[in-house]
Amino acid sequence: MKKVLLFSGFFALLFLGSLQAQTQYKVVTVVESIIPAGTGRSRIIESNEAVPIAQYTTQRTDGRTSAQGDIDRSDLKISNFYETKLLNFFSLGGINFQNIASNDALISAKLDQLTAEGWELAFVTSGVESQGGDTDPQGIFITRFVFKKVSR
Repeated sequence: MKKVLLFSGFFALLFLGSLQAQTQYKVVTVVESIIPAGTGRSRIIESNEAVPIAQYTTQRTDGRTSAQGDIDRSDLKISNFYETKLLNFFSLGGINFQNIASNDALISAKLDQLTAEGWELAFVTSGVESQGGDTDPQGIFITRFVFKKVSR
């Protein structure tokens, strides 16, 4: 009987402990320029500031009326973030594979750092706005790494 009570108490503590667990998320964004001649800017960006999401969120009740106009976009900008310089995909000679390998090393170092801090990579998403010829000098490759950390 004592063993049953002991095991029951042990599992109850595990269950209660799992109820107390909180999950945090962190997004790290990598922006790599794909502008010819290497004139763009490439960075790893990581927010270091909490955002009070509730004060920037409104509710539509009839599908049309919105209070989003009452929220000033300048209030959404944060000032506290980490910024790691990366190299651009293109140099004057065209695509630069050494730059890509260097960026891979820097991104890997960032992923290693966050993993060592207890963050777990949850998923990755990426997109591209590519250079569309001589009349379109713009282009970026963006990757978002979403991490999670469960704390008890």
